[in-house]
Amino acid sequence: MSSGTGTDGTIDQARKAAEGLAHLSGFGNEHSSEAVPGALPLARNSPQRAPLGLYAEQLSGSAFTEPRAHNRRSWLYRVRPSAAHPAFTRTDNGGLRGAPFTDTEPDPNRLRWGPLPEPPAGTDFLAGLWTLGGNGDAATRSGMAVHLYAANYPMLERVFGNADGELLIVPEQGGLLLRTEFGLLRAEPGHVALIPRGVRFRVEPLEPTVRGYVCENYGQPFVLPELGPIGANGLANPRDFLAPVAAPEDEARLDAPVQVVNKFCGNLWAADYDHSPLDVVAWHGNHVPYVYDLRRFNVMGTISYDHPDPSIFTVLTSPSDTPGLAGVDFVVFAPRWLVGEDTFRPPYFHRNVMSEYMGLIEGAYDAKAAGEGGFVPGGGSLHNMMSAHGPDRTTFDAASAAELAPHKLDDGLAFMFETRWPVLLTPAARDAGHLQSGYDRVWEGLERHYRG
Repeated sequence: MSSGTGTDGTIDQARKAAEGLAHLSGFGNEHSSEAVPGALPLARNSPQRAPLGLYAEQLSGSAFTEPRAHNRRSWLYRVRPSAAHPAFTRTDNGGLRGAPFTDTEPDPNRLRWGPLPEPPAGTDFLAGLWTLGGNGDAATRSGMAVHLYAANYPMLERVFGNADGELLIVPEQGGLLLRTEFGLLRAEPGHVALIPRGVRFRVEPLEPTVRGYVCENYGQPFVLPELGPIGANGLANPRDFLAPVAAPEDEARLDAPVQVVNKFCGNLWAADYDHSPLDVVAWHGNHVPYVYDLRRFNVMGTISYDHPDPSIFTVLTSPSDTPGLAGVDFVVFAPRWLVGEDTFRPPYFHRNVMSEYMGLIEGAYDAKAAGEGGFVPGGGSLHNMMSAHGPDRTTFDAASAAELAPHKLDDGLAFMFETRWPVLLTPAARDAGHLQSGYDRVWEGLERHYRG
């Protein structure tokens, strides 16, 4: 499951394509873009003859009759309609798995993994996807999955689309050029890229080896969380989410053969096209991909006492049928000031009805010691529902004795996928060589201090 040449030349080409990209600003906006003037029809979506000999096609990310505020759809004006393709046939899933996850018993233990091993030569983004686990059922559009990726080749000869859900890509090592139906996006470490359900794309590494995390959301599409008493501003600002401008493949690739891989109900299916599906010359709508710089997150926190609940750090949320209970939240622990008085400043000891997978993009996390065998960039930890967790002994001892002067946390960028259901492991994750044994020992030595 590899593609491309992986030479320095292809990386240079990807870097050149990624330079100076134009964007459209705003999450959930009704955007429009045309690569060729006049390609967008005026005052209608589907004229008898679309401009420039293009085909008009609607991509619906929600049911037609969902409320207007929740409706996701885009109109695409393309060289060939998506319907023009041969039959799909099953292909190898590689390390990718989908819900329901039934191959292992639910595990209440606290677990932690190191980074993925180096990928074999010739591994592209799709071949480099490795599923840790998840919950729900892709066929009923509920739940989520946690994947990681490690790749060293570009997807030059195939394109990927996911019918099961949207993909939130979190680069940790090396940047990515994402060529989507809607245009080009560049995602570097510290950014996240959101690819909606059904949108086709390919990935070209901007470094010899790239690595990161992926949250696959089977449920309702991600939205910005409500702000409640915070007011009108704060957390992730809508204008900082950047959508691409229309940019179809160049002429040489429009009619070149390509394999299109479709993830459907947990399995991969492939068809050999005689043309590229990345042929959209113009589009308008709100079912679009985005890239977002996590360093632009407007952090809220205490200016008096106590550590706020981590929900205050939510970037995106996938609502469920129960108000306030997310199918999955994406949470970021971005650089911030700690100023709480008479306060234990790291995250507190906790048992939670939600399940938490945490990853590290760079630096260190203030509740977990780094270093060899610890919580390191590219690694991750899983605390399923009601698993007791919190700062390790080293962190507790240091924070309990620290002088409470204002302190800037600016040497780490961590995140969390938080979900309403337990994350069930794949056999590959349960038996992985980079699963750290003895994770429980980080809480050894928390001595009795009671003096009552």
